[in-house]
Amino acid sequence: MLSPLVKGALLLLLAEACFAGIGAIVKFTSATASEVQVVFFRNFFALLLMLPFLYRHGFSLLKTKRWYLHLSRALTGIISMYCFFYVLARLPLAQGMLVLLLSPFIVPVIARFWLKERPSRLTLFGILLGFIGVMLALPSGGGFQAVMLVALLSAVLVAVTKTTIRYMSDTEPAVRIVFYFSLLTAVLSAIPVPFYWQPLNNEVWLAFIAMGVLAAIGQLAMTRAYAIAPASDIGMWTYSSVIFAGLFGYLFWQEPVTLAWFGGVLVIFYAGYITTRQRLL
Repeated sequence: MLSPLVKGALLLLLAEACFAGIGAIVKFTSATASEVQVVFFRNFFALLLMLPFLYRHGFSLLKTKRWYLHLSRALTGIISMYCFFYVLARLPLAQGMLVLLLSPFIVPVIARFWLKERPSRLTLFGILLGFIGVMLALPSGGGFQAVMLVALLSAVLVAVTKTTIRYMSDTEPAVRIVFYFSLLTAVLSAIPVPFYWQPLNNEVWLAFIAMGVLAAIGQLAMTRAYAIAPASDIGMWTYSSVIFAGLFGYLFWQEPVTLAWFGGVLVIFYAGYITTRQRLL
């Protein structure tokens, strides 16, 4: 029988693989579609895939007294999407996915003051190692530094979103959290679409559908992960997304993987390993 920590880590690995796939699709579609279209269709097709859950559970799935948390999560989530997709369209995929690697540094800080979760000294050491790993993996250059301002905002909002999931998971099941997120983000992101519409070809439409599938799976897996395990303990496994991103970037765009990037990722994974292992001993 797997412990909740191991289950949470495995679910988060699945979620990050899906999110890296979304990143690859965003990069592919950014040459044809506007960022507003990408954000909307990512949420719209994810919502369509969540409708069977509404049919299965009935309208009781929508009953909640914490609608303000669902709305808050949707607002922070959609702003982080715009920032994140902006970064992905302007950087190689492996580098762009480093944006998400910043959020685990912020999650324990938010969880400490909001959820009163005290990270251990080993967890803090793992966070420090993870920070060093990201610094090793980041490329240099003034243009990149400018984009990183947007990346930092995205990382902060992602951390807030993940901590919000943890906060409301005591009363809100994973399916309800994901359904409301899909519903609210689809509605909010539809507002600017008429003003930024561009013609789309069949390949882009298929890519959007695939993005919706990955988004639904990823959101369910991530939500369940943070519901069964503390955010401050499994947040480190968010780093796995950069491995998948590096693989996709190399396969589809022949983007090089440097020794500095690879070394940074090894440090990051070691940080995640020691942080998780301490809870298993």
